[in-house]
Amino acid sequence: KDHFLIEGTIVPVSEKESPYDRLPLSYKDIVRKPVWDLSKSSAGLSIRFVTNSPFIKVKWEVLNNFSMNHMPDTGIKGVDLYYKNNDEWQYINTGRPQGFKSQYKLIENMSNEMKEFKIFLPLYDGTKKIEIGIDSSSLIEKAKKSKKQPIVFYGTSITQGGCASRPGMAHTNIISRKLDLEVVNFGFSGNGRMEQPIAKLISNIDAKLYVIECLPNMISPENINKRTIPLVNTIRNNNPFAPIVLIDLFKTPISILNNKSRTDSKAMDDALKSEFEKMIDLGYKNLYYIETPKIIDSDNEGTVDAIHFTDLGFLRYADFLIDSLSKLDLLD
Repeated sequence: KDHFLIEGTIVPVSEKESPYDRLPLSYKDIVRKPVWDLSKSSAGLSIRFVTNSPFIKVKWEVLNNFSMNHMPDTGIKGVDLYYKNNDEWQYINTGRPQGFKSQYKLIENMSNEMKEFKIFLPLYDGTKKIEIGIDSSSLIEKAKKSKKQPIVFYGTSITQGGCASRPGMAHTNIISRKLDLEVVNFGFSGNGRMEQPIAKLISNIDAKLYVIECLPNMISPENINKRTIPLVNTIRNNNPFAPIVLIDLFKTPISILNNKSRTDSKAMDDALKSEFEKMIDLGYKNLYYIETPKIIDSDNEGTVDAIHFTDLGFLRYADFLIDSLSKLDLLD
């Protein structure tokens, strides 16, 4: 680990059970069990390093050897290699998982100048350990840490990266590359519910901004009414100035024909908008609300199951967020 910079986390390694966890060990008895179990997934984490090796190999071990019927194993438990090419992150290759333990040659026959690399870790499985193989006569160095403040996302299975075909294609990782800054992923599949322990944890850092995309997991408008303002208040207790951005419900194409789905979706959006407007009326500052594209504004080809994004959906959503945040002057 002396050679690797671990990015996408706000918790010091000394406070974790594993360097690739997303919550501190002290949270094991504080959060609900599903949240703790999901926090062991290494979504949004990456390792960055500089080397002049002619090849890069990777060996990694995952916690669960998890599989799903709507997401490729490469996204669940594979790894992605990117290279810093003229200040832009260029995709090179994906390490395909072979089970609990995997190894893969990611690139070979390279020239011998020093190059910077980033490896994105599995989205829906835990990384137990990872080793990078280089030529024995080559150098490897830790990359320089970015001076930019991180962006923090708190949300659902979509935030966690479901169902990207490979780790680099989760929208938080796309945004991280496009803006060249750290993005911290607190996406908990089915369990992004605006809960106080997560609010307290994310309030403790000097974030550039917070993006709250919990709506798909909030179950009912009543939960949104109950939890939105307390979530914002808890973040504000420790971080009075960082912008907080609330995202409305992602629109499912099912709502084109399913009348109840359309009505329920509108009720969820209305509840969030109402809480947002209450806070604005109360004088809350640096608080924003973003409406995702309506059904009629979308071509509806960006999901695997009418809910979770494919790589196409993630790329469109990442570009939409960057554009929306830029228009609000939140990325300067």
